[in-house]
Amino acid sequence: IMLHSTLALSLLLIAVSSNLAMAIKKEKRAPQTLSRGWGDEITWVQTYEEGLYQAKKSNKPLMVIHHLEDCQYCQALKKAFAENEEIQEMAQNNFVMLNLMHETTDKNLSPDGQYVPRIMFVDPSLTVRADITGRYSNRLYAYEPQDIPFLIENMKKALRLIQTEL
Repeated sequence: IMLHSTLALSLLLIAVSSNLAMAIKKEKRAPQTLSRGWGDEITWVQTYEEGLYQAKKSNKPLMVIHHLEDCQYCQALKKAFAENEEIQEMAQNNFVMLNLMHETTDKNLSPDGQYVPRIMFVDPSLTVRADITGRYSNRLYAYEPQDIPFLIENMKKALRLIQTEL
């Protein structure tokens, strides 16, 4: 009986440890969590402060996406954003990218309120670009899925401003 229970325990331990190993492996393969579904190929910074630092260092504009997990408008915009090749490519190559699910202490990032989804641009001189806005006068930095072409234009505008101003 002793031998039998030792064997059973050993088998149990083997089963548990191999499941654990599988779970750990799965964890490693998952796309980087900072993307939160906005684009797994994009390198995302973790904080606004890190974003400012990287923008200044790399001379690229910082794009800040404010969103919430349980917001249907955010989910719809995220899907359109993630599926758009032009946006994904520009975001990968020409921008420092940040998506936030909480507000920053920088009041310049909420000039007309703390709504979501909200997308703002900060240039490498660390100026929040209040002049790069969406289509809506009541929520200047809001974008909807059908506004993707507009967002692409604004991304290009952010890049042009750097070339002309800095």
